[in-house]
Amino acid sequence: MTQSNLRLRKFAIVGAGLMGRLLACTLAQRGAQVDLFDKARADGGGAAARIAAAMLAPLAESAITEDSVVRMGMYSLPRWKECIGQLSHPVFFQQEGTLIVWHSQDVSEAERFTNHLEKNCRHNSQLPFPQKLTNSEIRQIEPGVAERFMQGLFLPDEGQLDNRQLLESLLKELQLLKVNCHWNAAVDPHQLRTENRYDCVIDCRGNGAKDAWASSLNSLRGVRGEVVRLYAPEVKLRRPTRLIHPRYPIYIAPKENDIYVVGATEIESEDLSDMSVRSAMELLSAVYTVHSGFAEARILEMTTQCRPTLKNNLPEIRVLKEKGLADLIMINGLYRHGFMISPAVMDCALEVLEQGQSNTALDLGLSITSNISTHESSLCA
Repeated sequence: MTQSNLRLRKFAIVGAGLMGRLLACTLAQRGAQVDLFDKARADGGGAAARIAAAMLAPLAESAITEDSVVRMGMYSLPRWKECIGQLSHPVFFQQEGTLIVWHSQDVSEAERFTNHLEKNCRHNSQLPFPQKLTNSEIRQIEPGVAERFMQGLFLPDEGQLDNRQLLESLLKELQLLKVNCHWNAAVDPHQLRTENRYDCVIDCRGNGAKDAWASSLNSLRGVRGEVVRLYAPEVKLRRPTRLIHPRYPIYIAPKENDIYVVGATEIESEDLSDMSVRSAMELLSAVYTVHSGFAEARILEMTTQCRPTLKNNLPEIRVLKEKGLADLIMINGLYRHGFMISPAVMDCALEVLEQGQSNTALDLGLSITSNISTHESSLCA
């Protein structure tokens, strides 16, 4: 994409979570004028991106999601390096693979999981095959858990980043790029279209855009996620580790300074209340079975958030063009894969802004629909 095609065009972005901040920074870097609006404060306290492990794990996620999402995840891994490298402030990024472990009573579950991953690798040549580990091989790559697990899987090339560092670094970049940020400002993207101030309005509100998607067959809902943040200086895990379990599979994502983010599968609920005793007990009991050092860990947070999810559990971009109004682009439905796929979704949106269509979306299988006046047609399937 050439910088000149976006230079001096004026954009309003509504929603300053992960996608909103990424797009605002990228457009500003390419010479566009950007106004960014968010109903919450600058620290991203209301964003789903703040309550996340930020794992970049397309092979691991291939066990539970569609091939298009996996392809977006593979595309996004090198793009994350580029995006983070362009920021003025550092962000923790790691690409040391994922370790999968299981207890002896869950061997059959692990075999099903392994077979599923291997099938996906045969279907998608971009995916690296999982490597089966003996106890001695586990000891070489993750000695802290070798006493408890006789077998494991290693998923090469997978990564993670620090979500809160990223949100903060993007905020600082917005300031350096002189993006006009409007915090604690709840605005209606459709109203902004009528003000004739912008060439395009981009709706990145996540669950805040539920009404805007209500008339669509692919309606929007929130899916609850629960996360525990721990300080565990005795643990020293080097890479994200997942425990296979039939009831509460968990992930443990190590961050800098002995911080660990622990979470599990999603809950079909839009409840934003505090974590339940049952969830807390299951997460903490499971994490202790992975590494005994978690017994003396300090609980920093127990937090919940709802991830914006479309009916088909897949992301989508909608383009609305109407005579006399600014164009409207709606980006939503990143679900539990926000960090894993957001660079891919962003690049597809940028291609739409630049060219009116996205060949990258066609290659990756990202759905882009266009509603021109009252006629709705599919651009990308």
